[in-house]
Amino acid sequence: MNDNTITEIGAVLFGILLGLFFYGGLWLTVLKGFAAAKTGIWFALSFLLRTGVVVAGFLMVSHGSWLRALCCLLGFAAARFAVTAFLRTKTNQGHAT
Repeated sequence: MNDNTITEIGAVLFGILLGLFFYGGLWLTVLKGFAAAKTGIWFALSFLLRTGVVVAGFLMVSHGSWLRALCCLLGFAAARFAVTAFLRTKTNQGHAT
């Protein structure tokens, strides 16, 4: 493997981490947000924090390279599907199918 391939694999892995942070944070926000005294503020601050971290992460990884940005985006999308599948199985445990 050359250095570019390793860098692109790293971008995919970092995208997965960003996706886990974003979608895991969204899940926690939904769980805790409706029980909060100020639901709107809870959701708004969570959105700003999650979006800010993800945008900063994408900018940090891409360094002006569209290919690294695309690899990071693919990892981010993969994390969305992984979190969705995990939560689907977690919420269906104990239910007869």
